[in-house]
Amino acid sequence: MTNFSDLRLSESSMQALTDVGYDKPSPIQEQAIPPMLDGLDVIGQAQTGSGKTAAFGLPIVEYVDPSVAEVQALVLTPTRELCIQVTQALRTYGSRKGIDVVAVFGGAPIRSQQAQLRGGGQVVVGTVGRVLDLIQRASLILNSCRFVVLDEADEMLDLGFLEDVERILALTPNSRQTSLFSATMPPPIRALADRYLYDPVTVSVQSATMTVDSVEQFQLPVEAKDKADKLVDVLRAERPDQAIVFVRTKIATDRLYKKLRDRGLNVKALHGDMSQGARDGVMLGFKGGRVPILVATDVAARGLDISTVTHVVNFDVPRSPDVYVHRIGRTGRVGRAGRAITFVESRQRRELVAIEEHIGITVSPWAQGARVAPAPVEERPRRHSKPSVSTNGAQADEAAFARLMAGAGSADGLRVADLVGAVTREAGVDGEAVRDVLVLERFAFLSVPEADAARIADAVSGAQVSGVTLKLERARA
Repeated sequence: MTNFSDLRLSESSMQALTDVGYDKPSPIQEQAIPPMLDGLDVIGQAQTGSGKTAAFGLPIVEYVDPSVAEVQALVLTPTRELCIQVTQALRTYGSRKGIDVVAVFGGAPIRSQQAQLRGGGQVVVGTVGRVLDLIQRASLILNSCRFVVLDEADEMLDLGFLEDVERILALTPNSRQTSLFSATMPPPIRALADRYLYDPVTVSVQSATMTVDSVEQFQLPVEAKDKADKLVDVLRAERPDQAIVFVRTKIATDRLYKKLRDRGLNVKALHGDMSQGARDGVMLGFKGGRVPILVATDVAARGLDISTVTHVVNFDVPRSPDVYVHRIGRTGRVGRAGRAITFVESRQRRELVAIEEHIGITVSPWAQGARVAPAPVEERPRRHSKPSVSTNGAQADEAAFARLMAGAGSADGLRVADLVGAVTREAGVDGEAVRDVLVLERFAFLSVPEADAARIADAVSGAQVSGVTLKLERARA
């Protein structure tokens, strides 16, 4: 395999890669970095977790000039969570070169983001709505923007953002270098690429896979009018410790949540039309085990990585086999048994057949008490497989994470980026090893590798961040 040193990266980028423990490039990095360094437009088809942030982030870092206090690169993301994740990564890659990366997203005060933009920022990572808002307020000027990246473009399509994406692209220089990354290439995304990318190089890779070998998979034929009643029957028969019920649309998610609530079930909904505060509250309750049943859309459930989920119910058949694999991978974690049940209407039989062909097994009929030997299913990982680096160079177990709590929150001026920055700075931990950061009004939570948890808590406690003295401790159940 190619080494990073073979990709014509500068010494500062190589040092940054060493800092975060990257050893060899992933396939998407190996194939996308050279054409991007050559100034070509790129279409990258790769799953989340394939390492695509470094694939577009390293070429940006190579060419951005830190001495010029203008926005030279723009990365558009579909969600706040992805915006924060990409920002953390780009700050790491550009740290040795002194590049300033600014994150702009909804659910946070726009004035503080305007102030950050006034203070500089060669790279802006932002959600589509907030970027457009800042452009309209003349706070984000893109006249000198040489690079534009559309990250997870298919999710932008799912969220209805493509029209706004096109408005933003129309405001960037025609001479820009544009890259589009997407797990799938539905016709609207392909059409977008045809309109806004010039003679692009297409890179399509299969991510490294891991086996979900402890998930029993079932199907249940249903009529549309009976689905909610059948779901209640299934949940009462299965008695899950925790279950995620996946629904295709936000409206249907709300409707189903209300039906289950009215039947006396302890259930919450999670979808993109909820305020960020409401979403944070639901995710905290589910992760804390206080909510046993979560009804969610695929986009809203992104980032939920919880080892205690025992069941996944596909209330609606997933739109693609890859989505099915990703959904059922939410259960059967860390050696625990898991069960996945898919409701199938008669008009969806063809979609189920496509899923069975993709996974290489026939999904068994569901009945109360039914058992089936779990079959290996290849799941696209959420993260590029690499060591989580601490100061002693230990590789953290992917599953062994500890939850820490800080006794300060948004009311004290604490931001997600502040908390992650304090951990990386004070404890010497790779920012990508910090997960599930949640800043509430008076408290904040984050997950870190279990092996480093005590050391991180000690190192960060006492640090000053935004005028707040941090104190980290293990979160109580």
